[in-house]
Amino acid sequence: MWSPSFPSWGPPPPLQLLLLLLPWPVWTQAPAAAASWGTPGALDCPEACVCAPGGQANCSERALPAVPGGLNRRVRVLLLNHNRVHALPPGAFVDAGALLRLDLRENGLRWVHARAFWGLGALEQLDLSANQLEALLPGTFAPLRALRALSLAENRLARLEPAVLGALPLLRALSLQDNDLPALASGLLAGLPALNTLRLRGNPWTCGCALRPLCAWLRGHPRHAPEAETLLCVSPGRLTLSPLTAFPDAAFSHCARPLAARDLAVIYGLGPVSFLASLAACLALGSAFTACGARHRRRRRAAARRQQRRQPDPCPGTASPAATAAQA
Repeated sequence: MWSPSFPSWGPPPPLQLLLLLLPWPVWTQAPAAAASWGTPGALDCPEACVCAPGGQANCSERALPAVPGGLNRRVRVLLLNHNRVHALPPGAFVDAGALLRLDLRENGLRWVHARAFWGLGALEQLDLSANQLEALLPGTFAPLRALRALSLAENRLARLEPAVLGALPLLRALSLQDNDLPALASGLLAGLPALNTLRLRGNPWTCGCALRPLCAWLRGHPRHAPEAETLLCVSPGRLTLSPLTAFPDAAFSHCARPLAARDLAVIYGLGPVSFLASLAACLALGSAFTACGARHRRRRRAAARRQQRRQPDPCPGTASPAATAAQA
């Protein structure tokens, strides 16, 4: 009678089955995970986006009115350009804390909340160009301590306060071209120690005292502004078309220099004290004048009463009308 037998060199059947079953979770789950990340609307992929290996979520050119839902820490690159995201609310990207690159070009963006970029401490590249931003709130970019490249080009910015950028120690490239900036506020570039590329063309520079900080920076960093020689004044009339690099510091000698930090500290420290001292002095003088006036009036009344007592009767022999009436 024939009976099944196994070669002496092979493992027993239970061990063979175990070896066949052990790799099953590995080679079945990996393709499933890759498929879920690569299809729109699948698990872990933001809504209305197409995801690729490496953490890129492509949500561009989809007419999105807002930042899509479903963001997570697997997203490293988020492409939202050419949509209709007109506003960024607080914490718009808080679920994508591992984001390294964010592209928001050409969205018609008009308003960015001061806390819109909270949670993006790892972000290195931010592109907000070709939008309709007219102003940015203080602290908008303060959370982006790892930022290395920022583009605000082709917007409508007429002023950019130092508090908007804050201190960005790693920022190397800043694009401000094609805005409505007549000057750069004093201290704006002071918090950017690593800056080595600054693009400024296409702005209506007004060559007055407000332009002094920018001209000083351009003189001190001639290689960091590749378009510096093409930056021209548009006003006032006598300086129209004058290059910004042609103004030495002596050209601003008539301008009042900003106060140093030490001077400001003295002013802010002594200001309240001097105000209180002046107030106390005014109160003391007022009280003294009031007391002197009251004393003078009392003396005048006392002198008038004494003068009335000393005045003699004009007709000593004539009885008064009241006494005559009493006798009758």
